[in-house]
Formats: sequence, structure tokens, C-alpha cells
Amino acid sequence: MQKFIALFGVACVISASSLAQVTDDVTKSYTQPIPGSTQVYDLVAIPGGEFMMGSPAAEKGRKPDEGPQHKVTIEPFWMGKMEVTWDLFDLFAFINMEKEMAKRTPGFDLAKTDAATRPSPPYVDMSFGMGREGYPAINMTQYSAIHFCAWLYAKTGIFYRLPTEAEWEYACRAGTKTPYSFGADAKQLGEYAWFTGNSDGSYKQVGKKKPNPWGLHDMHGNVMEWTLDQYYPDYYAKKAKGEVKEPYAKVTELYPNAVRGGSWDDDAPVLRSAARTPSNASWKMLDPQAPKSEWWLTSASFVGFRVVRPAKKPSEEEIKAYYNPPLIEEY
Repeated sequence: MQKFIALFGVACVISASSLAQVTDDVTKSYTQPIPGSTQVYDLVAIPGGEFMMGSPAAEKGRKPDEGPQHKVTIEPFWMGKMEVTWDLFDLFAFINMEKEMAKRTPGFDLAKTDAATRPSPPYVDMSFGMGREGYPAINMTQYSAIHFCAWLYAKTGIFYRLPTEAEWEYACRAGTKTPYSFGADAKQLGEYAWFTGNSDGSYKQVGKKKPNPWGLHDMHGNVMEWTLDQYYPDYYAKKAKGEVKEPYAKVTELYPNAVRGGSWDDDAPVLRSAARTPSNASWKMLDPQAPKSEWWLTSASFVGFRVVRPAKKPSEEEIKAYYNPPLIEEY
């Protein structure tokens, strides 16, 4: 098992052209160049505000873990316009690929990501032949997605992380109160999402469906998305009673964690803005290793992620805490 090595003392050199494209103005969207590569990642400015998290009791398809609704205040942040694709994730997962890409961009120093903790090599193609270029990266654990964010920080000098459940739902709703960000009529879902009704049994390239009102693509469907949270079915009830005051439920156990958005393999109700999905040990069902991989899932080709950037950068101590989640091995 690879050991976590601190990334945070490493100088993060960003080219002048990169700086011209990244902004600290949280009212403006921007494109994040990935130094040492031809890759970029688009981020959308999400305004701060209040919203009612969860679903009303009368919402069709509602489950008990979506209530009671409770008011949540969200600070402004940026969120990935689309899910992280294999094109970008592979640079993190495979150091040789990152080195090869860097050769084509003279002047970039790979030393700043040498200390990155990376996934162990998967023993099968984790796209399972469904497509790679422009398709969402899938089958990674929450632990793996968090370390991707750490690598991205070392690469760019900009702090990125997974969204909290609250941030994710707030961004998905985009100011709406209906079951979906486009309204309540599930018959329109095919215009905005890939799900069982139109996916033909596989995920699709990102950004091919209509965005939500804030310009985010594939928040409904295509692949489910990791959040930072541990999943508790009664978390909202505790929030409503004031028993929980933290902005998110920190992970202390391997299962379950909170996953959002529904996927190409789900029916319409699972794609609602308020719908919650707990991760499950069955997502590593085919892993023959002991302990099972902390990096890869073998039966979750419906799970991916996107990243966020908070308006206020955390302290270095807080960043280390974000990027050093507990490693909980599974036998």
C-alpha cells in the first residue's frame, strides 16, 4: 500500500497563460488549465444562498432519508461544469501517462506531483469498454477521488475537493424547488439526462444533454457522483433537531458514503435533485484481492465525480485534513 506523502510544501508553478484564465472572482466561471498537459477543466461560479435541502413529503418517488426538509446556507463556490473524464483522471492514475504528456509541454516540472499518492494499477480496463475519451471516469472509490483532488492541488496550486452533499444538492437544484432542476415532469428527463430510459446500457460522453439553470451538465444521470459525506439515513432528522451542526458528515467508516445524481443504470426517481444513494460493499463484488483495493471499485460502472473549489481557501492544516482521509481497508 502506498503511503500518504505530504504534497503541500511543493512549489506549484503555474504559467502566465494559466493565471490569465483562473480567477478569484467567485461571480465568474473559468477554465482551469492542467499544467504539463493539454487538458483543461471548466468550472462554473455558483452563487451563495439558502435553500431547503431534502424533498417535501408529497414528492413522487421520495424516500424517508430525504426528510425532513431543512434550511441550509451555502457559501459561494465553483463547481465542475461536467464530471471528471478519463482524459484527466488517467493523468493522475498513471504516472507514465502524465510524464508522456509533460514531454509535449516543455518547461513543466513534474517534480511537484512526484509525491502524489496514486492508485494501484487496475487489473482490468475500468471503463469496461464503454468508452474513454470524453467519457466520465468511473469505478474509483471516494478515497481515490479525494486523492485526485490532492494531485490536482499539487498540479495547479488551486484547492479543489469533493462537494458536500448540501453543496451538491444546492448546485443541482440551481434555485429550483421541483423534483428535477427542469421541473416536475419526468417525461422531459431525456432532454437533460442519461438514465435507463435512453442509455442503452452504458454511460455517455459528458455534456451531451441540456444543462441545469446554472450551466451544469449531467447533474441528473450519466454517472452518480461522490460527495464528501458519510451517509446516514437519519442525518436530516438530526439536522432539523439541531443535533448536527457540521457542514457535512465526516467519514469514519468505509460504508456507506453519500453518492448523488443517479446514473445511466437508474430509473427516473433516483435522478431527482433530493435523491440520496448510499455506497455499498457490493460495488467491490468482483475484486479478488485481500484486502480489496482502496482505489478501485469493480462493480460500480455507474459512479464518478466532479470537483468544487470554495471561495475561501482553507488553511494548510485544513487542506491536509481534506486530502488525508482515513484509509479503511476491506477484507
